[in-house]
Amino acid sequence: MKPKHIRTSIDLPRDLHRRLRQEAARKGCSARQLIVAAIEQAIAPARPKKGRLSLEHGLVRRTGKPISITNEQIYELGFP
Repeated sequence: MKPKHIRTSIDLPRDLHRRLRQEAARKGCSARQLIVAAIEQAIAPARPKKGRLSLEHGLVRRTGKPISITNEQIYELGFP
């Protein structure tokens, strides 16, 4: 064990341990490497989603038919 590492132990269900070993063998790595990678992924800060915001469909989902209102009607309702 390396000096900067801490040994710990956990109790795993037998079936989970078997599947862990199978997955490690399938990926060609150790069970320890899979466990460390899973823990690092679980505690990593969330990454912002990449990409651009698409305004094709609007930001608010439509819930009915469109409203048709004129500027005069808006001023009559008291909106500036």
